[in-house]
Amino acid sequence: MVKKVFTIDTLPGVQRDGTIFDMNFYTDALWVRFQRGRPRKIGGYRSITTDANGYSRGIYVNSTDGNNQVFNGYNNSLEVVNINNLGIGSGVNQFTFTGLVLTLNTLVGGTLYTNGTYTNVTLTGGSGSGAKATIVVSGGSVTTVTLTTAGNGYVVGNTLSATAASIGGTGSGFSIKVATINSGFTASDLNLWQFDSTFDAQGSGNQLLLAHPGQNLAQIDQTVNTPVLAGNIAGTVLSPLTDTAGATPTGDIIEVAGGVVVLHPYVFVYGDNGLIKNCVAGNPFDWNGADANEVNVASTKIVKGLPVRGGSNAPSGLFWSLDSLIRVSYTPTTVTVAGSPQTFYWRYDIISSQSSIMSSQCVIEYDGIYYWIGVDRFLLYNGVVKEIKNTFNQNYFFDNLNYAQQQKVYANKVPRFGEIWWFFPSGDSEECNDCIIYNIREDCWYDAGGALGAYRTAGFFSQVFHYPINAGATLSELTEVFSTTATTVNASANIEIPQTNLVLLGQQVIGAGITDISVVIAIAPSATAGYFTVTLDKPATASATVPVTFNTTAGRVTLWQHEIGTDEVIFESSNAIDSYFQTSDLGFVAGGPAQTSPVGENFWVNLERVEPDFIQEGEMTLQVTGRPYAQSSDVPSQEYPFDPDTGKIDMRQQRREIRLRFRSNVSGGNYQMGKVLLSVTLGDVRPFGT
Repeated sequence: MVKKVFTIDTLPGVQRDGTIFDMNFYTDALWVRFQRGRPRKIGGYRSITTDANGYSRGIYVNSTDGNNQVFNGYNNSLEVVNINNLGIGSGVNQFTFTGLVLTLNTLVGGTLYTNGTYTNVTLTGGSGSGAKATIVVSGGSVTTVTLTTAGNGYVVGNTLSATAASIGGTGSGFSIKVATINSGFTASDLNLWQFDSTFDAQGSGNQLLLAHPGQNLAQIDQTVNTPVLAGNIAGTVLSPLTDTAGATPTGDIIEVAGGVVVLHPYVFVYGDNGLIKNCVAGNPFDWNGADANEVNVASTKIVKGLPVRGGSNAPSGLFWSLDSLIRVSYTPTTVTVAGSPQTFYWRYDIISSQSSIMSSQCVIEYDGIYYWIGVDRFLLYNGVVKEIKNTFNQNYFFDNLNYAQQQKVYANKVPRFGEIWWFFPSGDSEECNDCIIYNIREDCWYDAGGALGAYRTAGFFSQVFHYPINAGATLSELTEVFSTTATTVNASANIEIPQTNLVLLGQQVIGAGITDISVVIAIAPSATAGYFTVTLDKPATASATVPVTFNTTAGRVTLWQHEIGTDEVIFESSNAIDSYFQTSDLGFVAGGPAQTSPVGENFWVNLERVEPDFIQEGEMTLQVTGRPYAQSSDVPSQEYPFDPDTGKIDMRQQRREIRLRFRSNVSGGNYQMGKVLLSVTLGDVRPFGT
């Protein structure tokens, strides 16, 4: 006979620290969040592309006219994927890095020029501008070209020349090629990207993408300076940002060890020895005007900067050094120095000189408050620096973090559910394989439980594109998917193969008579019945029928849009996402359900019925587990399945310390828990076991 009916009153959050018997919160969970104090499954994720190159080390999203540019920085380059607001779009487009001319070669002297030495001659042609040289003409031909100004925006192989008017007024045929350039970018496994954008109000009139590939991935305190790169955000070309505008340009490349941030209309860069430096308002190519400034405000490296609301809407920002938090504010003040008035535009306030930061990627702003992880605690800034109380998983995070990979810890957020996510590499993993979540709205903590959805390396939160974007942490491998023979015409990019659904865009093709590995860029029905015409990225060389093999491309990762649907979706393939949660101990010795302290009844709980109350899609299961003593082994029951229309689950399960685990692991599965009722009687009075 049923004696009591209880509700599950476990408190929101997943407590990993401490003992299970001592917890009033959920004791285990996988891919679960909390809303209105109740557990629910975290949303699914869908691939944007499976063809991103290498591990992502920085993502930035720019939205214009219904198009979302997803910029992805990796070790060897930068790429962009253009998608619509549903996450559907084109393929991956690689950036070109142009730069300053370093050396010239392959001189063609031309004829009929006027002999002489000509200085400060503007070189024409090529992809860039601004290069100048001293040109010597002898015997009617150009004989020497000495570079004097490097310009910017050039690529190796550009053919340059000069107008006849600039070298004497007569002649033609002179040219010289660009031999080497300084593009500002060095491919490296240490590259960690920071991005921002700004409007070039004084120059091109374009919105510029600013990108800094700092060699910071292994060590947050490294001191190698690398250039900030800039280019039209609508294009795929970047060049080093240089001081080439204003009244007194130096021509210097803007390079730092830390990164870049925009406090509109100013571009700020920062780096070693507490360096903070900014350009003139609205002109990212002028770093010497009155309101530009360069100062060292801390003894350690500045690793991160973010804009913050300033007084009277003036530009203001927060800058994190390794041991300090600095606020920079635009506060023009004129003072008299030695009888002359001088205007100081910027104020630098040390908010805290005894702080810390785990990684340059772990800071995020949420509704005007800034959250980050220190080297041994969680912190926020809301006008003052404060510790965030975390009794749920602070030890879980710091005890399991792979400190050798601490720079890979990064923050993202899901404002719809009030969450900040910190992805981190756990154990001996070299890439992020888990994340902890702070729910500001519910004031609790939980984690992903090591779910596959937490295997990510970089991300960007939802804005105009209303899905968070995260990059996968699994590199693709070279795997054979299809072999056949193909007919090809010599020097043609088209080969003909039998129709198959195994061959996809981006797959590699190798085979006898095909000299180099090619990549599939188009597939279309052939004029021959039952065949496809496959177009490769380069011409094939065979002139007969040859064996070919189609392989997956190695070294690629997937870019995911999160919080969409319920499953893992890759193109047309859909996989269920496992999700479960486990309650706190509900036994009478633990106070019983709906009680907060033991009542002294040394009885077992005899669970006879569970009445589910879920907003539910797909089948779920319930499993009872528990033990006689706090340090005994759990004894799990069978799994009891239930559907959205299941009214009750009858059973006879008896535990002294009892917990319930609810699970969803079917395609399309989803749930939100409501008020679940438990029908119990008093069980045995005597415990068993040791």
